[in-house]
Formats: sequence, structure tokens, C-alpha cells
Amino acid sequence: MRFLSRIMSIWLLCVAWLPASHAQTAPGPTILVVGDSLSAEYGIARGTGWVALLEERLQTDFPAYRVVNASISGDTTQSGVNRLPPLLQRHQPAVVIVELGANDALRGLPLDSTRDNLMTMSKQARAAGAQVVVVGMEIPPNFGPEYAAQFRQLFRDTATQTDAALVPFLLDGIATERRWFQDDGIHPTREAQPRLLDNVWPALHSLLTPAGH
Repeated sequence: MRFLSRIMSIWLLCVAWLPASHAQTAPGPTILVVGDSLSAEYGIARGTGWVALLEERLQTDFPAYRVVNASISGDTTQSGVNRLPPLLQRHQPAVVIVELGANDALRGLPLDSTRDNLMTMSKQARAAGAQVVVVGMEIPPNFGPEYAAQFRQLFRDTATQTDAALVPFLLDGIATERRWFQDDGIHPTREAQPRLLDNVWPALHSLLTPAGH
């Protein structure tokens, strides 16, 4: 027993003299992405989507931040409402990026329901202490000009009424170019992912705090 006590004393003394870099540090602020297939790397190699590229970009100017990608292909805003509370509790994010709504339109779900769900998600995140980025989407004109205009507007309404940052259109700059899309004509290719990140970055950047501040 005396031998074990001496070993423990030596071990504790060594731990006390460890450099600060070896000590455990609290994780930095988290950016939580709640999206659908456009954020879940559908049809492209893992680690090549815009969310993965976001992690790389943060390492330059905002290295304290970490990214949690909770996106699921096929997700709707209603599913997002159901999934968000436990995600908030688990990750306690500083920023929540909500990239949902496209599947609502593809399924012909009521626009009022989509708007209400996005509002709910934004309010849930704000109540949990997170800032919010609402990522806007648009739909082709074959859905009808009135429906398309109302769909576009609901993202702006959500951002305005919940004091969230807005990305006007995730696919801005590539939507009319067939070469930027996979064979299904819906999901962007790997080569298009940097443009998606560039579209998100201005709204997100305004909410981030540089290291040391």
C-alpha cells in the first residue's frame, strides 16, 4: 500500500507540472446545421459538401468554432421542429443554421405550415441562447409565379420576425446552370459546393466572434 501511495503521489505531482497545452479545455462555440440533402452531402463524397468546407474556412479566422452537421436527406420543416429541441439541449450551439423548406415545396405542403415551422425553429434556437441563420430557397416557375413568390417570401418573413440573419438563396449563382447539378437535376455537384458556402458565409460571418474577443 505504501508503494502504491508513493506512485500516486508522483503521478499527481507530474500532472500538476504538465504544460497548459496538455490540460483539457472546454469545447469552443458550436455552429449547428439543421438541413436536408443540400447540406447532407447527398450524392457526393463525404467531406466535400459546403458544411465540411465551412469547417475548413473557420480554421483560418475563427478556429474556436466547431461545426455539427445534423442534416438529413429528405427532411422537412416539420421534422426539423421535432428534431431541434434535443439537438439544442445536446450541443448548446452558439449559432443555428436552418436550411429546410425545399422538401416541403416538393411535396406540395401548405406554405403557412412551412412558415410556421421555420418560425418555431428560429424561436426555439433563440430561446436556447443561439443566434440563427435562415437559409432561403426558391422553386422553379413551373410551380406557378404566385406560389413561387410566396415561398421565397416566407424565408424573409421568418428572418425579419425572429431577428435572424438571412441567406436569400442557397443556390444563387448556380440554379440556372445545369452543369452545376447531378444527374437528378436537383442536387448540386461537388464542384458547386464552394459557391453554396460563399452564399451562406456573409450571413454567418456577421454572427461570429474572432478568437480573443
